[in-house]
Amino acid sequence: MSSAPEKIALFIDGANLYATARTLGFDIDYRRLLQEFESRGTLLRAFYYIAVIEDQEYSSIRPLIDWLDYNGYTVVTKATKEFVDAYGRRKMKGNIDIELTVGAMELAEHVDQIAIFSGDGNFRPLVDALRRRGVRIIVVSTIASQPPMIADELRRQADVFIDLAELRSKVSRDPSKRPSYSRVNVA
Repeated sequence: MSSAPEKIALFIDGANLYATARTLGFDIDYRRLLQEFESRGTLLRAFYYIAVIEDQEYSSIRPLIDWLDYNGYTVVTKATKEFVDAYGRRKMKGNIDIELTVGAMELAEHVDQIAIFSGDGNFRPLVDALRRRGVRIIVVSTIASQPPMIADELRRQADVFIDLAELRSKVSRDPSKRPSYSRVNVA
């Protein structure tokens, strides 16, 4: 009896993955990231979640978002909210935890594995709910930084923890090359 390749979906907390890679001293090559997980099974979807400032004429994240959208990722954006903190300072807030959680729960019945790229301990209830549905959970973050970028309880709850530092050689962008987010057609 032959076993079919496992169906995998990626759920990327964009801000968290960016911060983790920067802490480790490299940039993510998102094409190589897809290839890495395509080699592990049948990659059904790769979601990239990011909060954006809506009324900004130009956003430095826009070229990346556009590139991801045209090259195999489903990009989910959420407008940031402006607020004034207790010290009277203007701050921006943009949390995508709920959107990522709802997306993962909706896809759970169609996949065998979900990889969550975040170290945010707020995802612990999501991991628990997905595991109860029989989904195997991979969490990608790092313990190689000081302090670690992952909540210990999230790391322990995952079926598999992958330290981003260990993936560096497979998913990092060549530092001699500038990022090119030009449009590439995906078959």
